[in-house]
Amino acid sequence: MLTELRDLVATHVRADLRTPIPGLLLSEVDTSEPHHSLAEPLLVVMAQGGKRLLLGEQVHEYRAGQYLLVSTDLPVTGHFVGATPETPALGVGLALRPAAIAPLLLEAPPGRFSRTPPASPIATGDASPELLDAVVRLVRLLAHPADARVLAPLIEREILWRLLTGPHGGLVRQIGLADSGLAHVGRAIRWIRENHAEPMRVDELAKLSGMSPSAFHRHFRAVTAMSPLQFQKRIRLQEARSLLLADAGDIAGVGHLVGYDSPSQFNREYRRLFGAPPGQDAARLRAAAAPAGPRLP
Repeated sequence: MLTELRDLVATHVRADLRTPIPGLLLSEVDTSEPHHSLAEPLLVVMAQGGKRLLLGEQVHEYRAGQYLLVSTDLPVTGHFVGATPETPALGVGLALRPAAIAPLLLEAPPGRFSRTPPASPIATGDASPELLDAVVRLVRLLAHPADARVLAPLIEREILWRLLTGPHGGLVRQIGLADSGLAHVGRAIRWIRENHAEPMRVDELAKLSGMSPSAFHRHFRAVTAMSPLQFQKRIRLQEARSLLLADAGDIAGVGHLVGYDSPSQFNREYRRLFGAPPGQDAARLRAAAAPAGPRLP
């Protein structure tokens, strides 16, 4: 089954990850260079190769036949283990939509799903034969677009059910609950993402999340493995890196655009995260053609 999944990904993968089936993404990466990205709620099933993902000081690794679950928007650093042009890393992603998860929570018998809060917003595990089979059937539909419109939503429900009833069902359940702690912190995360260049007041974010400042700090760190200030800084620097890849001529201007008033502070924090000053880092990435496009977490 894993062999078929590898073949299907290699056949249908595109540079932008996307497929005609909403929420279904395919990835092929042939380099082990570290990269920084903003992960969204997602299931990733690795079909070939492996990946190591870093969130704060947490390390998560998954390989062929295993899956990754991400429950909210998170700035992560990762690299594909041993990926080369001859043996690229191949993966399948499926967006985890609260609107698709919530109905399953309502339809299930009472007590069917674990109510234990997840210890981390990221989890990895072995893909069961049932989960792997459903993922393969979903990717097969790319060759049958007339069937995909009807059958893809049904298979998506099956995949979500397998996840909800699996060992990390509590994490997926949190995504579908509008009143969960994850949902409350998610409001603050979305505000920071959409307003990363603006000054941030933690007490206002706490109010937005419906928590006291102390509870907000505690829950935010539990979800993201960072403080709100560290999270904002990471978002700013990753946005700056994307802007510099397009135009590295105005480094101070880019720093100001993402929220830095001090060019020296921008240079210092950029170098600390990416290992080189902004202009040098952008030139290196363009010369290496990396990142060549989007990647799954």
